[in-house]
Amino acid sequence: MIATILFSSLAGLLFFSVPIGVCLGLATMAVIFFADGGPPAVILARSVVTGADSFPLIAVPLFVLAGDLMQHGGMSRRIVGFANSLVGHIRAGLAYVNVLACVFFAAISGSSPATVAAIGSNMIPEMEKAGYSRRFSSALTASSGMIGVMIPPSIPFIIYGVTAEVSIGKLFLAGVVPGILFAVMFMAVARFILRKETTITETSEAFSGGTVLSTFRSSFWALLVPVIILGGIYSGMFTPTEAGAVAVVYAAFVGLFVYRDIRLSQLPDILAQSALTSGTILILVIMATAFGRVVTLAQIPTQLAEAITSFSSNPILILLLINLLLLVIGMFMETISSIIIMTPILLPVATALGVDPIVFGVILTVNLAIGFCTPPLGVNLFVASGISGVSIERLSLAILPFFVGMLVLLLLVTYVPALSLALPSLW
Repeated sequence: MIATILFSSLAGLLFFSVPIGVCLGLATMAVIFFADGGPPAVILARSVVTGADSFPLIAVPLFVLAGDLMQHGGMSRRIVGFANSLVGHIRAGLAYVNVLACVFFAAISGSSPATVAAIGSNMIPEMEKAGYSRRFSSALTASSGMIGVMIPPSIPFIIYGVTAEVSIGKLFLAGVVPGILFAVMFMAVARFILRKETTITETSEAFSGGTVLSTFRSSFWALLVPVIILGGIYSGMFTPTEAGAVAVVYAAFVGLFVYRDIRLSQLPDILAQSALTSGTILILVIMATAFGRVVTLAQIPTQLAEAITSFSSNPILILLLINLLLLVIGMFMETISSIIIMTPILLPVATALGVDPIVFGVILTVNLAIGFCTPPLGVNLFVASGISGVSIERLSLAILPFFVGMLVLLLLVTYVPALSLALPSLW
């Protein structure tokens, strides 16, 4: 009864395009007030308070603000320039530059849409000038942007770490190897697509050590961000939450006084934009916490686990079913709320199969990151489409070759846990 009211209310509200945070809160209230034997009304208030009262969660608005400051501070442009000096002269080099720049910016922003916006606004016009089709450039940028939530620091990893009560530092490390593998895959798929393309041109200048050194100096302060953040976390100088504060101060200093791409008059607008993004995320988090509490009290995770395990006792098949479920959820639900809702439901099933919680965090994040690139809720598609003017329909078709590569690597991450555990085991 409780599950029926909860999920039917949620589905009905989503159908009428009610904001997801409001959907979660109203669905929880529907159970409290209309379900026989439902939890007491006070649980909503308590869950909202406890959901917001989390020190690690403070890292989310801090990294959002840091990412906005870095994007407006000229860091993305200098990163693109450095990546171009490394591989721009190679055949199909700008495609490699696009992916490499996404990797560098991912280590700064922690957000997939922010990565697409920052790199796409620079790379899509430049690739079009060099003869790449706008459709291909947009699809590559939307795909590569998913690396933004895999390379640390990652906002979804922070949310999962808070929800699952596992080490955020280890989650950051766990995403490095899969993130690099996805970058290599995107480059390989791009090269395959462009193998017979005759209209593209390489960077006019040949490879030059002097150019590399010059662009490295220009982008040095941007490239130093992940060194400071991750070095500080893993050396024990500060926690991931404190790292967010360090990133904000550093980004503001570099943008205002080193690169001077940010003016003091721009700070109120940047702060307002970050506050709007952070507020949306935090409302999702606290409402999803209450929703998750009701889900747990209704023993839905236990029932789902029993249903999945009764379908098959084969761990390989069960993990495949979990992946299919998460892929579908990623197509229709926002990432942060998906993590908070699905973690208490699916993590017990995964751990019962012997899956390490750190590995499951990577599996969950990769699945939902793929959702950034798939309609109807593919945020990366909308950002890339807004930059390039390519329709969502055409962009969705152009992204299919990259999507196939994503699925192959998803299976690899799922069934080869050593890929995710290689670095955390050293810390």
